[in-house]
Amino acid sequence: MSIDNLRQRYESAGQGHLFTFWDVLDQSERDALRAQLEALDIERVNRIYNKAVSSEKELESSGGKEPIEPLPEDAADSVIGDSEKTREWREIGLLAIAHGEVGVLLMAGGQGTRLGSSAPKGCYDIGLPSHKSLFQLQAERIARLQRIAEEMTGKSAGSVVIPWYVMTSGPTREETEAFFQKHNYFGLDAKNVIFFEQGTLPCLTMDGKVLLETRSRVAVAPEGNGGLYAALRQPLSPSDKSHTVLSDLDRRGVRYVHSYGVDNCLVRIADPVFVGYCIQKQADCAAKVVPKAYPTESVGVVARRGDKFSVVEYSEISREQAERRDAKGELAFRAANIVNHFYTTDFLRSVEAFEDELAFHIARKKIPHVDLASGEPVKPAKPNGMKLEMFVFDVFPFTKHFAVLEVVRADEFSPLKNAPGTGSDDPETSRRDLLAQHRRFLEAAGAKVLDGVEIELSPLVTYAGEGLSSVKGTTFSRSGYVESVEELDALV
Repeated sequence: MSIDNLRQRYESAGQGHLFTFWDVLDQSERDALRAQLEALDIERVNRIYNKAVSSEKELESSGGKEPIEPLPEDAADSVIGDSEKTREWREIGLLAIAHGEVGVLLMAGGQGTRLGSSAPKGCYDIGLPSHKSLFQLQAERIARLQRIAEEMTGKSAGSVVIPWYVMTSGPTREETEAFFQKHNYFGLDAKNVIFFEQGTLPCLTMDGKVLLETRSRVAVAPEGNGGLYAALRQPLSPSDKSHTVLSDLDRRGVRYVHSYGVDNCLVRIADPVFVGYCIQKQADCAAKVVPKAYPTESVGVVARRGDKFSVVEYSEISREQAERRDAKGELAFRAANIVNHFYTTDFLRSVEAFEDELAFHIARKKIPHVDLASGEPVKPAKPNGMKLEMFVFDVFPFTKHFAVLEVVRADEFSPLKNAPGTGSDDPETSRRDLLAQHRRFLEAAGAKVLDGVEIELSPLVTYAGEGLSSVKGTTFSRSGYVESVEELDALV
């Protein structure tokens, strides 16, 4: 596009001010700004802004009057206390994995800033005896699950593949890829680990004008983990614009996708129980949840807003609602959201059709920018603009067949959010919860683990407690880390 046409396009969109400094920029600055403006869908930015503002006004005028109700019974099931159903779902899920119909989407765009690290969060070592990173724990669970599916169906080693799509952000992309390369993709085949990038949106003034960070660069911010959906349609490389995550899923014959956040050390990647449950329920989208720890726990819950499924923030629920009990005596609003989802690939493709109906959330922030009159940088002392975000669960109201599976918190959820020593959701609690789970695995297999003994089991040894029958009757008196069942003999 010629520079005159580009300028005219932005003028028509009411964003012509982005060319304010064009005449005083050198050639490299012009090239950089031009590339950024050509890549930006400015008409989409305007639509997103208008929808976000109008939705916020509607919400304020209605006073949030839309009734919030607990999940209907027929929308949710639980693995808690129902081993027969769990076995059935697991078999359905493993068959889908064995047929190459299951892929995994990892949301790994965050940095470990709150953990005192500038590295991508997935690189973090929670202090296990093995010192494995979150990325390595997850990669090895994929490898183990592939092997389980092969063994169940009699397929040869290496024939079952669960492709892993890793969504990074601009600041974490390069370091994440380098970390995987340095560690040889943790034993996985590199061609089955696909990196892509979360999108960004321009930062805006309160009246929707795009802010310039410098005279030659637009201020941008990540568009939230809900940017996942648009990112699936973006080219994986500039050389082949037709090759996207969606086209890659299609080429591989993947029909079902498990999506999760990087910061949960207990996450069961491509969980065959969850996948099998969703397939049996014919869900197009689903959420895995855990019971709230107590009525007023500060977590969002999966519930109904009006007649639509939604994640309702804890601040939107009254104390009376939070403490309400159902006929079984359980909390009515107990389905805590853990950012652990299932989709059919058909549903992921369909998001584009209703994307304009999704309202981005407005976060009013102090945004450094350049003053258009003077060209000088400005560091505001109070909020001067907005960043627009979408959340991954914002698509829930648009599903046709939604389902919810409740799982045991101690088995599947231990988030890493806070700095070491905080006492909750920190590296120490992640380490504690993972090692406690490994103790339960050994004890469920018939072993005894003495008090104070900590044994770390490689995910290559067991995915969810299977494969440990040989330890029955054994007493473990020594702590350690093992990469095979045979190595457990040294810890007796």
